[in-house]
Amino acid sequence: MRQNLSHTKTDQPQAKASLPRALLERIKPTTKGDAMTPTTPKTETQPSRGFRKIVTGGSHSCHREYRVEETPLFARAKGNRLAEESEEGMLMRSPISALLIATLGLLLFSRLADAQSWNNHARDSQHTALSSIASQPLNAVRWQTPVDLNPQYSGNDLLIHYGSPLITLANTIVVPVKTGASGGFRVEGRNGGNGSVIWTQTTDYILPPHNWTPSYSPTLTPSERLYFAGAGGTVFYRDNLDANSGATGRLAFFGMSNYNLNPGAYNGAVFINTPITSDAAGNIYFGFQVTGANPLNLQSGVARLASNAVGSWVSAGSAAADAAIIKVVHNCAPALSHDGSTLYIAVSTGNFSRGYLLALNSTSLATTAIVALKDAATGNDALLPDDGTASPTVGPDGDVYFGVLENPFPSNHDRGWLLHFSGDLSQTKTAGAFGWDDTASVVPASAVPTYTGSSSYLLMTKYNNYAGAGGDGVNKIAILDPNVTMVDPVTGATVMKEVLTIAGVTHDDDFPNNPNAVREWCINTAVVDPFTKSVLANSEDGKLYRWDLANNAFPEVITLTPGIGEAYTPTLIGPDGTVYAINNATLFAVGTVPGADADVAISMTASPQPGPRGLESYLRHYRHKPWNGQRRLRRGDR
Repeated sequence: MRQNLSHTKTDQPQAKASLPRALLERIKPTTKGDAMTPTTPKTETQPSRGFRKIVTGGSHSCHREYRVEETPLFARAKGNRLAEESEEGMLMRSPISALLIATLGLLLFSRLADAQSWNNHARDSQHTALSSIASQPLNAVRWQTPVDLNPQYSGNDLLIHYGSPLITLANTIVVPVKTGASGGFRVEGRNGGNGSVIWTQTTDYILPPHNWTPSYSPTLTPSERLYFAGAGGTVFYRDNLDANSGATGRLAFFGMSNYNLNPGAYNGAVFINTPITSDAAGNIYFGFQVTGANPLNLQSGVARLASNAVGSWVSAGSAAADAAIIKVVHNCAPALSHDGSTLYIAVSTGNFSRGYLLALNSTSLATTAIVALKDAATGNDALLPDDGTASPTVGPDGDVYFGVLENPFPSNHDRGWLLHFSGDLSQTKTAGAFGWDDTASVVPASAVPTYTGSSSYLLMTKYNNYAGAGGDGVNKIAILDPNVTMVDPVTGATVMKEVLTIAGVTHDDDFPNNPNAVREWCINTAVVDPFTKSVLANSEDGKLYRWDLANNAFPEVITLTPGIGEAYTPTLIGPDGTVYAINNATLFAVGTVPGADADVAISMTASPQPGPRGLESYLRHYRHKPWNGQRRLRRGDR
């Protein structure tokens, strides 16, 4: 769904520091010798380890030692303490050993990637959405399962971002599931072959303040440890994902002993607000939002949890060197450079406002580069909405791409811009003409046989042209050349050259007087299949399409639901070639005809039914403002 034409800021007040250099955090050191007893004999914990906290500000810096402890999943918060092991081994590691570990991690990650696991939002930590396995034909829905047990419709609109499923090497599908009307989440492990449940893990995660419901997006490390968000900025983990039991635990980037002293204070003020991203070494990264006072004076920012349970964080304002910056943008999945040394993430002054793309040292979280995000046509500060899911994409050459909204809005028909930077953020390059709520996918140039340019890779993006925002309603998807330019017909700006575009096929009845208007493409990251030279993309018409890049056509289409206006969703491919798509609060596994062992009950599960189409379609224009009973409803108003 497109962004509306008006907005209100939904952020709650941030906890503010008294000094501009409240860069990082004041954390009370913990004491050694604590112990916690697992809740069940099957629950295992990893030993806690020390870590070095780096606090910088102006010309001053200091180093302090703190601890991050692991807690068995859902262990009692009071009455138990954690055992800790000596950190001597960690502190004595040599640079050569660290380099060797990193190199082995990269090799392992490459091997796993070749075997097709799906570890992060848009598959990998660069968010390329590029498959290493050929997809099956879109012949049938093999199985389906709800990703929302209590979807909240606004007429025919479903204003929630569903987190991307993850997939293990052995074809276990990890499915984030919303369980309540206004929150509540669990994670399910399902057999990719037939959809049967292998395990279920509940969480106590609490959503941050929001308008559209943010995504709940776990991550899978190369060693196949699953990390998923908990309350108060904590993170749960689970191992042995292909079996019905596995070790579980809980971590906090600011220390579990600190969290256990006052869980309520953190649960009510600290919220993970982005997908979690893992790197080749098993470290994880995420953004978090702080909305009030808390015992450690945590500020909204970026957190890192190392594979050995070392935790650290940096505030968004200090990382950007701008006291007006108060948060990481909702749903912005952190991305990593190919060598894993640089972390990219976007921060803002609040919902629908200005901000920066940051490059951080992935180990220390020190800022290495900053770029202000600007409108590609006007030069004004671009707008960063919390209702989108745009996340950085890192191209094979290290260039970074990030989607924003235009300013003034909607001068580009609510399409926004796909901004383009060098890996060190020192060069601003040609932008793409669409960036709203989209993470660009990487397309090998060889996957587009008609392409005759010199670029080694191209980009696939959503390319809607919203009729409700001044566009012609001919909503497309596109392949763009990031290194060749053209003049944008809407704004006159110089933008990336279109290599291929293709429009949707289903008329949009919200615009009965516009015969060319078609339903929106409903994707925020689309999987690229270089083996069949195709892209798999959802539409709001309820269908999943295979876009044949050789013939610029849709040779395969499968109907999943009758169609619904909804926040954009991902597509992905499993290790057996099954294609996964989300439509109307349901995950569909699509491929060849199911085998005899398919779970018929799951395969036949009906999708939730929305209300009458268009009943409250004013939300398409006014989704930033709650209904107050005074605004006139207009059928077909987008």
